[in-house]
Amino acid sequence: MSVTLKDIARECGVDVSTVSRCLSGFNGVHKSTRAKVVAVAARLNYRPNRLAMGLVTGKSRTLAMIISDIRNPFFADLARGAEDAAFAAGYELVLCNSDLNPSKESFYVHSLLEKRVEGILMNSVSGLSHEEQEELSQSGVPIVLLNRPASSVRLRGFSTVVSDNSTGGFIAGKYLADLGHRVIGHLTGSVQHGNLRDRTQGFRKALQETDAQATSIVIHGRHSIEGGYNMMQRLLREQKGMTAVFAGNDAMAFGAIRAIFEAGQRVPDDISVIGFDDVELGTIIRPPLTTIHHPKYEMGRAAVEVLLQHSAQGEAATPEHRMMEVKLVERKSCRRITGVK
Repeated sequence: MSVTLKDIARECGVDVSTVSRCLSGFNGVHKSTRAKVVAVAARLNYRPNRLAMGLVTGKSRTLAMIISDIRNPFFADLARGAEDAAFAAGYELVLCNSDLNPSKESFYVHSLLEKRVEGILMNSVSGLSHEEQEELSQSGVPIVLLNRPASSVRLRGFSTVVSDNSTGGFIAGKYLADLGHRVIGHLTGSVQHGNLRDRTQGFRKALQETDAQATSIVIHGRHSIEGGYNMMQRLLREQKGMTAVFAGNDAMAFGAIRAIFEAGQRVPDDISVIGFDDVELGTIIRPPLTTIHHPKYEMGRAAVEVLLQHSAQGEAATPEHRMMEVKLVERKSCRRITGVK
């Protein structure tokens, strides 16, 4: 059986409240008593009940991260950055996978609040009702959103850490147009997905400003490898003369490349492909994927830094908004159209 505070109190000849104060670091306890309690706790191999201590101190030393799909390599880098920052600060990080399912996301939010986590990283609140968003905003728990620019966050109390997605989409569109592509497919996710929506807007803006003759065909689906595969199959059936594809993330790009190869076509000889995220797998596939890089690991670290700052400041904390820069990473999956300047 596990050792309890009562066991330590009995061994030391003090009451349970004294043991609790000694082990929790509260003042008002004599040094010799504290030393004796700590020594007995160590000898009995006492392990504190973190949940119970959190109820007493209001500090669980736990952060949470709700993401949409851990299978997407992007989230692996993001979560690693967050976990490293949390561990370095003496916190645990709980990871939850929502699948962008509103009921699942709502369940996790309420469960985490009940467990008294000290901060939550979320890649979206769009699936929550207005009342649930309001409840979350007023909970007193710091919230950092990972796919909402500051201009789109209407509720007070939410901070944001986001890449410059609009600029990234613009870079991708201009790059393909400058290579001479005039019929370009674009694979993306739900219109409610903040990151992907902004990338689409930047992409379309680039085509309008770079070449009025450039045409974009936007297809919505699941922003996963399977989703990219299915959307690319549809494009290959329905669109003739298409020479390039901009995938809203690298996962969709991988699925698109698979569909292109299965259709007997080649990348980039027949169809050029550019992604967004710059995950490590993109350097391994053949041809290596041209993509838009954004600092995924650094985003995770920054988000935890913001959470911990807010937790320390308490009610005096104000929302903070950080925008991370993006850049083109040119590899081998895109080609120039011959005869087009």
